Amino acid sequence: MIYRRPFLSFAAASALLAASAPARAQGAEKATAFMKSLGDQLVAVVNGAGTPSSKRAAMTRIIDTYVDVDGIGKFCLGRYWRLATPEQQKQYINLFHEVLVTNITSKLGEYQGVTYTMGRSRMQDEDAVVSTTVVRPNNPPTAVDWIIANPLTYPKVTDVIAEGTSLRLTQRQDYASYLAHNNNSVDALISAMRNQVSQSS
Repeated sequence: MIYRRPFLSFAAASALLAASAPARAQGAEKATAFMKSLGDQLVAVVNGAGTPSSKRAAMTRIIDTYVDVDGIGKFCLGRYWRLATPEQQKQYINLFHEVLVTNITSKLGEYQGVTYTMGRSRMQDEDAVVSTTVVRPNNPPTAVDWIIANPLTYPKVTDVIAEGTSLRLTQRQDYASYLAHNNNSVDALISAMRNQVSQSS
């Protein structure tokens, strides 16, 4: 009898894993379809004709649809999010969205002729990881992993990992460094973000 409880625990765990396997496979499958749609739309905007303003508008719509901008913004601000006032939080999130769009659209010309291929998809805890390879003319292929939250219900991109580097973690470190050198002032960061947007417009 001494082995009965561990055996039952193992059996229960095995049954749980077996039951969750189809859901995890379906999550990876849904994430693949989600990423294929996103990738096709991104490539169409980058390679397509259009004015900078029309491409910015198209890219904004894609980001609003496929990316968890608010969640990424909160992550990037880190502990300072809790220290910020509601008004500071509102200003920061609005500016973070503008900065994200600006950073992407300012580089559209560099990506002309871009193509991508889909790789494998897998579940990592509750998120899906979809691997892709991005190719630009006269550049070596770049391995890009897309982290997608809630793949079965309400999928959104929460991070992009290019050649092993997390873009949201890098941005978080940059913001933390800036705040550390500016008396931990969220207002100073908001002002810097506003300047960045205005200079790029």
